[in-house]
Amino acid sequence: MSALAEGGALAYVVLGLPSGDKAHIALHGAHVLSWQTAEGQERLYLSPQTLRDGQNPIRGGVPICFPQFNQRVLGNQPLPKHGFARTLPWVLVQQTQTDQEATAVFQLTDSLLTRAVWPAAFEAQYRVRLTSGQLQLEFSVRNTGMVAWPFALALHTYLRVVDIAQTQLLGLAGQRYWDGVLNLHAPDVRHTQTEPAITFSSETDRVYNAATTPLQLQQTSVSAVQIAQSANLLDTVVWNPGAALCATLTDMPADGYQHMLCVEAARINHPVTLQPGETWAGWQRLSSKNGAP
Repeated sequence: MSALAEGGALAYVVLGLPSGDKAHIALHGAHVLSWQTAEGQERLYLSPQTLRDGQNPIRGGVPICFPQFNQRVLGNQPLPKHGFARTLPWVLVQQTQTDQEATAVFQLTDSLLTRAVWPAAFEAQYRVRLTSGQLQLEFSVRNTGMVAWPFALALHTYLRVVDIAQTQLLGLAGQRYWDGVLNLHAPDVRHTQTEPAITFSSETDRVYNAATTPLQLQQTSVSAVQIAQSANLLDTVVWNPGAALCATLTDMPADGYQHMLCVEAARINHPVTLQPGETWAGWQRLSSKNGAP
């Protein structure tokens, strides 16, 4: 078990394999900061301007958005944007290692702080599983109280790209989606993805009905990434801020949008209602397709 300090405030866990695959996960938010495949290629985008103070959200990597997505209110009490899981310290409860797999499990439970904004009793676990060329993220939550409550979730994955203008996302053709750029104040308006590939020339903010088969993130000069998610994560968010919005983000360089694309496994449009004693689990799996640009 190895929790190391970076910059004095941000402790993180290192997973590594003899093959050279590595992942770093901060205890702050159980936040995956880095995923490198055996050839040394970084697959996640982490903003060089993000705060690493152990208090504020981290820009990049894989934030956990729970129990609320963005500012969509659950029930009658508004929560912090994207909930609180990404800004609280999680506890490392297990770490295992073989030549083929390295795994770390983190836990977050309700506290006086969480109950002040969300009166729910819960125990959440987050398992980060590293194998050769693959990273699997598994989120589970149990209702430990006596009252049912709803929640939303997004694994807000920032994938690194060389040039967003030369990037395309395949696998969502035919899926219905809400467009947050065109229809911000019309939440019920839906469009259909007619083109086989999604390309990016301006701000993109869409919530798709999730596809039943994995997506492919393709670039001209880098091997592809395959993106899969569990069937109970009904939505896939595709987000890039574009030049104008990115320039307003203080924790991101002005050209940061050129080097990232968020492809998020999510449960947004139909939140889960968890009964007392019930457990729910969902996952996202990222696979590096070496040699397949």
